[in-house]
Amino acid sequence: MAKLRTRSHKVVLNRSAGGDAGITFVLALLGAFMFLPMLYVIMQSLKPLDELWMFPPRFYVVSPTLKNFKQLFVLMNTSWVPFSRYIFNTVFTTIIGTIGNLFFSSLAAYCMAKIKFPGGKVMFKAVRMSLMFHSTVTAVTQFLIMSTFGWIDTYWAIILPAWCTSLGLYLMKQFMETNVPDTVLESSRLDGAGELKTFWVIAMPMVKPGWLTLIVYCFQDLWNKGASIYIHSEQLKSFNYAIQQITAGGIKRAGASAAATVVMMLVPISVFVITQSNIIETMGSSGMKD
Repeated sequence: MAKLRTRSHKVVLNRSAGGDAGITFVLALLGAFMFLPMLYVIMQSLKPLDELWMFPPRFYVVSPTLKNFKQLFVLMNTSWVPFSRYIFNTVFTTIIGTIGNLFFSSLAAYCMAKIKFPGGKVMFKAVRMSLMFHSTVTAVTQFLIMSTFGWIDTYWAIILPAWCTSLGLYLMKQFMETNVPDTVLESSRLDGAGELKTFWVIAMPMVKPGWLTLIVYCFQDLWNKGASIYIHSEQLKSFNYAIQQITAGGIKRAGASAAATVVMMLVPISVFVITQSNIIETMGSSGMKD
């Protein structure tokens, strides 16, 4: 019988050192390939104008410069609305929209997955069917609803649609059904816990991969949201919209546009990287039983 190798006093897979090295090499190669688009964007932001328009484009910079970021900063300061206002609008709507989406999607998913009530299956079928419709199709209906309630040109026009996404409800419902045993919920109820406490203390920790994935998806969607048909006032528009406006000035602003792309992608990528580690760790342990 082959002897299992150990690493740091832990038993590992019975695989040769050459196999470990081969897998590490392949993963490193794939990781480097996936990093190429990000590397290209960063290199573009450091190129002077003469290198930006070279053909074929290069993945490296001959004469790196920070003038593109300086130009972007100057253009930001020339905006008649303080640029901090655009940043506040995006941060506020992104955080509130993500928190609300997580809470309401998870709570509705818990009810659909773990509480039997008349019409529950029909409602979930309607949720699944709604995934077929693109946001462009429902834009007119949403506009009429926002106009009826007087939410046009307010933060609610961005936040409320983010709270009521079909994808978030569908995702969390599937996780609730798969990862939350009914016996655990029954034990919690027998111990005197109410439904809200059972949902928050018992069910939510057990579906951590689901709500971490939902956070990443919702955060990136709201952060990258540009112009909106519901927002007309310049004081309420997003950071992404302002960046697009100041960089839409032709060839002379190509460098500033490249720098703006790097600035816009830093925050969602950072959130994704931080959250991804938790998702992998939780998914790795979610299948283990005592």
